Amino acid sequence: MSAAGGLRGSSWLAVRIAAAIALVVVPFGYAVTGVRTDVLIGAGCGLAIGVGIGLRGGSQSGPWIGILVGSIVGIAAALIAGAVPWNGWGVLIPPILALAVGLIDGLGGSSLSGYRDMIRETFILSVLFALGLLPATIVMGQVGAASAPILSVPLVALIAGILSHRREGWRDARPPRLLLLALAALLVLLAFLGENEVSGVSGIVAVLIIVLITAVALVALPAAAFLLGRTAITWLQPRLRVYAYLADYLRVMWVPIGGFAVGYLSIIVLFSGFYGMLEHFRPGAFGGAGAGIDDWLSFAFFTALGQDFTSVTPVSLGARVLVGTHLILSAGWALVLFAAVMSSIGPKLDRIARRHAKEDDSAVDTS
Repeated sequence: MSAAGGLRGSSWLAVRIAAAIALVVVPFGYAVTGVRTDVLIGAGCGLAIGVGIGLRGGSQSGPWIGILVGSIVGIAAALIAGAVPWNGWGVLIPPILALAVGLIDGLGGSSLSGYRDMIRETFILSVLFALGLLPATIVMGQVGAASAPILSVPLVALIAGILSHRREGWRDARPPRLLLLALAALLVLLAFLGENEVSGVSGIVAVLIIVLITAVALVALPAAAFLLGRTAITWLQPRLRVYAYLADYLRVMWVPIGGFAVGYLSIIVLFSGFYGMLEHFRPGAFGGAGAGIDDWLSFAFFTALGQDFTSVTPVSLGARVLVGTHLILSAGWALVLFAAVMSSIGPKLDRIARRHAKEDDSAVDTS
């Protein structure tokens, strides 16, 4: 494959991942908070981390992993940003970065088996995180805050390493000295900034406030977020495999599903005409009826579903008979087509099920 072709493929892959994440995170962000910058924080973080992970994973499993991780990170970022009533970057950034690291660490086949691996992965995710925060920080006039994820690397890497060092295959018994020195420098910087924030409080109270904020924001929340991310992705992965199997079944059923939809919509269009014609020749046959075709299409659609979500109601005997005929025909169409489809594609579905069973058995044997 040429370099231009590879670039086009990567670009198209990034667009697909970004579109899927935005479809999940943006509506959720607006449902949680009405603040545009909070939504921008969630969407930016989710898109940057999800696209980055998806491109690293390649065109096979990468897109799904990128969409999953990006959506979780984006939703969490929007939740925390909406819950914090002030620009608390120190409360927002370490837990979200730790959550992303935990999600990666919990993936099957993860290569994180030492502090150096954890530092490398945390740094990569922090760069993606910083890129995701950049649009929101520009809008808020706080561009410098975009570098906060990178400053949080020593803290998050050390917490993640401490919570992982007892598992099988972990190489390093102790964290590297450079990591501890970087963390000490970060804590000194945060203590200095925190002292300025509480400068109007007496000395002992200020120290207690700084210690409390540091313990919660810089230790408890990131540790909980890391464990939550690792546990969630470990639990989700085998269960989301069902959707990969579902894609195989849908490829077989795509044409029959399309045939069913065409027939179902044809029945709706046909009876919308019947309803309109009956009302035209027998005014008052339907209560609340308008003059436009959109009213009859809406009434026919919800009638086919057996629901009553429109203002149109059958009043005359002829209208009720017509509605009853529509319901019987719609239900009959669904039953007849379902039986025909299952008899025709049943052997193909059986072959797919046998192939998946063999794949599951081989995966169990290798593990």
